Amino acid sequence: MSLTAGVVAVQGDVEEHAAAIERAVRAHNREVTVHEIRDSGTVPDCDLLAMPGGESTTISRLLHSEGIAAEIQAHVAAGKPLLATCAGLIVASSDAADDRVEELGVLDVTVERNAFGRQKDSFEAPLDVAGLDEPYPAVFIRAPAIDDMGDATVLASWDGRPVAVKQGPVVGTAFHPELTPDSRIHGLAFFENDDATVPALKDA
Repeated sequence: MSLTAGVVAVQGDVEEHAAAIERAVRAHNREVTVHEIRDSGTVPDCDLLAMPGGESTTISRLLHSEGIAAEIQAHVAAGKPLLATCAGLIVASSDAADDRVEELGVLDVTVERNAFGRQKDSFEAPLDVAGLDEPYPAVFIRAPAIDDMGDATVLASWDGRPVAVKQGPVVGTAFHPELTPDSRIHGLAFFENDDATVPALKDA
């Protein structure tokens, strides 16, 4: 069965996410068509979604003005997987601690923006991620951190702070998994099998 994937393309590393999705799907012996989403009408046809980083206030404004926000919420409510990274995590949260961000509320977490510093403080770190056998090379760029967990489960922490979480079909990361050739985080978000690499979309 071929899958249909969407990358929310109002900002961020869209091509990199699309390539990571293709690698993750190929690793599970599936085929995928990836769409860049800038308008409403495409999300309902998608089996899985990725929401990249960028600037969270701009992303949230465009999602709501273009009618995409409600479609993402319906996608999650239907149990379909969503991977939200960096600013995408902020927008997906229930509390961005910033009145300028209109959150989607699909992850019951509170986030702190730029918790690990500004652009000049970017770094890469080996993360122990629940469900992965080996450390993951996580790239942090103006990364948020998660303060209050709500109903989400921590998948990984750095410096004592949660940086990857899961709630239902949603995985959120404070780092940028699309900026490494390692597609295991995308696999973790989008598939479910018994090899500890993937928890949401069951192989047909």
